[in-house]
Amino acid sequence: MDSTGEDVDAGLVQPSVRVLHTAQRRAGVIRARQASPSGRELMTVPQTTKPDVAVAEDLDTQGPSADLVRVYLNGIGRTALLTAQEEVDLAKRIEAGVFAKHLLETSKNLSPERRSDLGAVVRDGRRAKNHLMEANLRLVVSLAKRYTGRGMPLLDLIQEGNLGLIRAVEKFDYTKGFKFSTYATWWIRQAITRGMADQSRTIRLPVHLVEQVNKLARIKRDLHQKLGREATDEELSEEAGIPVEKILDLMDHSRDPVSLDMPVGAEEDAPLGDFIEDSESADAENAVISGFLQDDLRRVLATLEEREQAVIRMRYGLDDGQPRTLDQIGKAFGLSRERVRQIEREVMAKLRQGDRADRLRAYAS
Repeated sequence: MDSTGEDVDAGLVQPSVRVLHTAQRRAGVIRARQASPSGRELMTVPQTTKPDVAVAEDLDTQGPSADLVRVYLNGIGRTALLTAQEEVDLAKRIEAGVFAKHLLETSKNLSPERRSDLGAVVRDGRRAKNHLMEANLRLVVSLAKRYTGRGMPLLDLIQEGNLGLIRAVEKFDYTKGFKFSTYATWWIRQAITRGMADQSRTIRLPVHLVEQVNKLARIKRDLHQKLGREATDEELSEEAGIPVEKILDLMDHSRDPVSLDMPVGAEEDAPLGDFIEDSESADAENAVISGFLQDDLRRVLATLEEREQAVIRMRYGLDDGQPRTLDQIGKAFGLSRERVRQIEREVMAKLRQGDRADRLRAYAS
């Protein structure tokens, strides 16, 4: 039985008195506003006279991306910042809305008037949630700008940070006495760094490895400012408290891949790949010689008996590049290891004589 005399589901988790009173009070306030002469709720987000986010100096002066960022920042700059008390008030309204929604979903015997009141509290909680998020979008921008230049556009960083802000609004506990911005900063940073780990690199790195790479980058930057030069691997190792081998490994992971199609040169008219030698590809001359050798070897082997051909092909891996041992060849033909060795010696003696040797001798020089 709730405070209105209506039955509540026995399995319902009982809310705190604070939440219940807040929900009832919000319902009363909303009813009073709905009964006002204007016939509407006066719940608007406070607006400033003009945007107060100065971003021109942080953005490129050209490009559609910079224009989109300016439009976004000008839009969020119209919402006034909140005082600590306003944050608490909004958090209470959010809490009341969540509880009212819980009652609507779990209570079976609510009167139409009670359902209407709770529905109004739910909607008011959503408005409060949106207000708290909109008033802190600039916090997301200020944190996101610290991660620019690491492989993700500023707008994408802001989007990841906004996901963290939503999570912070949902988890915020105003009774602990902390300012919302202090609490939200951790969630925003976590969302941005995880987003960078998932999206900023061509080859994805695990989140924990990205965090180690970022930590090493901060240490390198701090030591450079302190020493006035680039720190050595040993100095980085001592400062980070990890072995030099690990430092070198993290440096390898921190390097971004470069596209072979990237234009280079004064005119930027040639791709980078044109200037890099492929050490694994054979040159044209060797490819032609190899083809001739295979043809001549095939003709020479064709002059041997069928079993002799098979033994030599298996022994030297001429068909599949996998040489076989004497034991393997013996098992394949039902011969002893010594008999296979004898056949091999006889065939090699034949290949060193007459026309066979003349045909292959040129390739040995």
